[in-house]
Amino acid sequence: QVQLVESGGGLVQPGGSLRLSCAASGSIFSIDALGWYRQAPGKERELVALITSTGSTNYGDSVRRRCTVSRDDAKNMVYLQMNSLKFEDTAVYYCNAKVRRKSDPTTFNDYWGQGTQVTVSF
Repeated sequence: QVQLVESGGGLVQPGGSLRLSCAASGSIFSIDALGWYRQAPGKERELVALITSTGSTNYGDSVRRRCTVSRDDAKNMVYLQMNSLKFEDTAVYYCNAKVRRKSDPTTFNDYWGQGTQVTVSF
């Protein structure tokens, strides 16, 4: 099995910064795309940032130029640096990974973390 564990969420004032981390562990053969998504109360889950195995990135329109996604493949980690946080960034942030397991290296499987709460407030 594969597990994703997020960390780094919390309470931050508007204009502040946070760095989220996500650690992947388990029977991992390789990881393709890694992404961050978020879901606010009453809203659908949306893409925040995505980074492929080649380092290409894609960002949601609402966070573009305020966030930077990065990965450390040696540690099976993905990070999300968020700056100039706004009230509307308040949400549960989820890590997503497309993983090939050692038991079946030919198939990509989707995994999600349990989420970490980010609250932007005074």
